[in-house]
Amino acid sequence: MSSLIDTHGVHKWFCFPRLDGDPVFNALVNGDNPEAGFMDILVENLATTNQSYIRNTAILETIYETKSGETLRVLDFAPRFLLFERNFRPPEIVRRIEPIVGQPRIKVRIRPTFDYGKTKPHVSIGSNHLRFIGDDRILRVTSDLGPSFIQDEAAFLLDKPVNLFVGTDESLSQNPDSLAQKFLHETTNYWQEWSRKLAIPFEWQKAVIRAAITLKLCSYEETGAIVAALTTSIPEAPNTARNWDYRYCWMRDAYFTVNTLNQLGVTRTMEHFVRFLVNTVLNEKAADLNPLYPIVTSTDLTEVTATALAGFRGMGPVRVGNGAATQKQTDVFGSVILSAAQLFWDERVNLTGGLDLYKRLKPVGEAALAVALEPDSGVWEFRGRTRVHTYSVAMCWAAAHRMGLIAQRVGEDKDAADWKAKAVTLRDTILEKSVTKDGWISGAFGEEMVDASSLLLPQLGLLDAKDERFLKTLEVVEKRLLRNGFLLRYDEPDDFGLPETSFIICTFWYIDSLAAVGRVEEARALYENLLSRRNAAGLLSEDLHPQTGELWGNFPQAYSLVGLILSAYRLSRTWEQGLWHAS
Repeated sequence: MSSLIDTHGVHKWFCFPRLDGDPVFNALVNGDNPEAGFMDILVENLATTNQSYIRNTAILETIYETKSGETLRVLDFAPRFLLFERNFRPPEIVRRIEPIVGQPRIKVRIRPTFDYGKTKPHVSIGSNHLRFIGDDRILRVTSDLGPSFIQDEAAFLLDKPVNLFVGTDESLSQNPDSLAQKFLHETTNYWQEWSRKLAIPFEWQKAVIRAAITLKLCSYEETGAIVAALTTSIPEAPNTARNWDYRYCWMRDAYFTVNTLNQLGVTRTMEHFVRFLVNTVLNEKAADLNPLYPIVTSTDLTEVTATALAGFRGMGPVRVGNGAATQKQTDVFGSVILSAAQLFWDERVNLTGGLDLYKRLKPVGEAALAVALEPDSGVWEFRGRTRVHTYSVAMCWAAAHRMGLIAQRVGEDKDAADWKAKAVTLRDTILEKSVTKDGWISGAFGEEMVDASSLLLPQLGLLDAKDERFLKTLEVVEKRLLRNGFLLRYDEPDDFGLPETSFIICTFWYIDSLAAVGRVEEARALYENLLSRRNAAGLLSEDLHPQTGELWGNFPQAYSLVGLILSAYRLSRTWEQGLWHAS
């Protein structure tokens, strides 16, 4: 479970009972002053709040101090630890409220809604709980605070800890205070032990650990899927209709996510994620692969509007589902193969690649070659036009190239030679059709389109970063797309006009490109600058306004966190260099 909490301790986004579920707390996307869709506490005579994570955990601590010096702290977490030799992660969140100095006077307010804000639940009261009842679900709040205090939002003196369990309609196994303390202790141990095993770079350790923890929070462990973000409909820029539902699993992100998890040494999450790809995607006809999938296959991705919610800061519409699921995006074939390729070389995982998996991947590679030179919606999911996008064709090349390596790995030498020959032919076509008369690589064949995704071509292995064609591409990208140290995706109008904000992952691609061509100090400076734009909790959204520095777009964005982690590995001094320098 995951919940988004603002700096004042207000739960403003909590999907229940899973990451793509109905947001019972939805104040984040219901205008500026919503009357419902949140959980908070009101502290009388409040002066300040301070907030941080407990070190190396996903447990959030908010400290409230009154004008008279009374203080309390609130601990928010989702229980997660090993129980009976398996992961215990119930669909609930826990809020523990503790007095620190004095006895501050507070109110507890819990105002969920159902059906994306349409339904105000009926409330039933029990001896130690409240049940918020909708047409097809129940949200239960169990507490050692008298339920009337919660239902009536009555003020009281906080003279001892108060615990709230918010989740499924089940009774607690013991009294709330003992259980909350136990869950808190075990969850703290879980996260700190998990963080301790991360293979992190020498520099920027805190940033990488926080990004890694958050990436894990974006994982739906039942299936292994990783959502692009936890939210829907946070606009990419002020007053734009560029606001999409990101609570699904994109194949494009898969390749980068697998690379990141591999670097971190998070093999179990990586293996679960690749298993999701194999089980979900490879069960379909290769030609029918979609750009994105729900975290559970039965979920309908048809895009509709949640009319009862006003939108982030009133900037609607609020969307549920994503129309990009039906788009033609030919890079998906390469994304699947590059992600699954990990299994053929990584000796740490149990789900190893062999001849059987190669045979299942073979139709995907063949489909990649069949559609490689056809127009598609591209990496940026244009809704009103199609082109032959260079990155999409390059990913089809990567599919054929990796299939050649995989075939050789499993002893299919004849196939390997065929894949490699076809990859060479496709590579030649890409470099013939995409390079402009001035020698730089366009984002689309036969046009002069400056596209940040062209920066990924050396990472895919299509050409060397020192190749003159890439150096000229980097120069044009800098000239046309760079704004105050942040990179736009492109600089031409799309379905919604000219883009206004920087897509954060593009800046990380630019940083990686600078490092690859030897401009390491520039890359490090830009990386530090981008880190300084994280929010108070150390997290990044999808987009950033290059003039104001304000974060926009869905949050937290897994793609941005992946970029943060991979760039840290590419830029950091080694542990040996760092320790020597420190001495």
